Amino acid sequence: MISVKNVLMLLAVAFTAYLAARGLWWTTGEVRQPLIVVAALALYLVTTWLCVFWEPTSGYVLAAGSDDEGPRETSADVRTQTAIDGIRGPRSLPPAAQVLALACAAIVPTAIALAVDPGDRTEPFATWYLGGIGALMTIVMVRRRPWTAWSGIVLLTIASMAWMGPLGALSLGLVGSVVWVACAQLLVLSMDRAARDTSRLTRLQRAASAWQTSQVVRQRERRVQVQKALAVAGPVLTRTVAHGGHLTDADRLEARLAEGRLRDEMRGPRLLDDDVRAELERARRRGANVTVLDEGGLDGVDDETLSVIRAQLAETLRSASSDRLYIRTSPDERIAVTVVGRSMSVGGPSDEDNVDLWREIPHPGR
Repeated sequence: MISVKNVLMLLAVAFTAYLAARGLWWTTGEVRQPLIVVAALALYLVTTWLCVFWEPTSGYVLAAGSDDEGPRETSADVRTQTAIDGIRGPRSLPPAAQVLALACAAIVPTAIALAVDPGDRTEPFATWYLGGIGALMTIVMVRRRPWTAWSGIVLLTIASMAWMGPLGALSLGLVGSVVWVACAQLLVLSMDRAARDTSRLTRLQRAASAWQTSQVVRQRERRVQVQKALAVAGPVLTRTVAHGGHLTDADRLEARLAEGRLRDEMRGPRLLDDDVRAELERARRRGANVTVLDEGGLDGVDDETLSVIRAQLAETLRSASSDRLYIRTSPDERIAVTVVGRSMSVGGPSDEDNVDLWREIPHPGR
């Protein structure tokens, strides 16, 4: 499959091969040690192409924009998160390839200078390494090893100036190699900054979408609650307005029952089904004060388990005769719902003796 990455890799191979081929074109000068020249070219090509194609299978992955030179252990989760955040780019060069690149930068210039005649050290076939090592260090820079790349440029500078003089090295290509590496570093930093900005904008967009979705859900829940309130309290309010606020005892009872149903629907909807609602209304009709409260103890409970809990709750309420009933979900892992009933003692109010119902409904299967 043709991609930008594959095209760039092929261009890097072709360009470095062209620079190396110049070292074999020595028709205008004398080469005293051709085997050394060929060996230096082979070392250069092998090292360069390793730096282009070597992709580590695990570890040694640097986050975009990081200047850290050390290996970093990675996992599938890290790679997945990197892909989600949109931060992509060349993976960092393994340490073995770094060592080869530095060795090439130190060995090749000296080997070429010793293999050719001293008078031909400024000829094109003897100065190809200025551009070749510069291209190699540019590849190393793109592979996120800036300290290695600049160290290689320093080695190239020292070797080339030692064999052909400062002016000769600067005029024959050393400046271009430095510029290549500097431009590569600026390009990598710019791409990483753009990737981070894109990732940040993506996260903000996701957060905004999640917030908007939660608001839509809350609006829908509010509409449902309003519809329930109108369905429950609408008839009572209609009669109240029609009678000018003068209610009979039966109307007051219906208003109190409507208020209780609304509070139940808002405070403990997961505790309710038709049987539980019927028993709560029966308890209120006989004059009991009922409080239903779900504090999150049933979050994550499936519908089948809820049905069992509700059935036990309805059975408990069916046999209850307390004046006040408190129904609450429990934070305990074993207890689902606690039902407490209290009644006025014969001698008057009491803090200890008026609890006449205590029922803990356990989580089924726990």
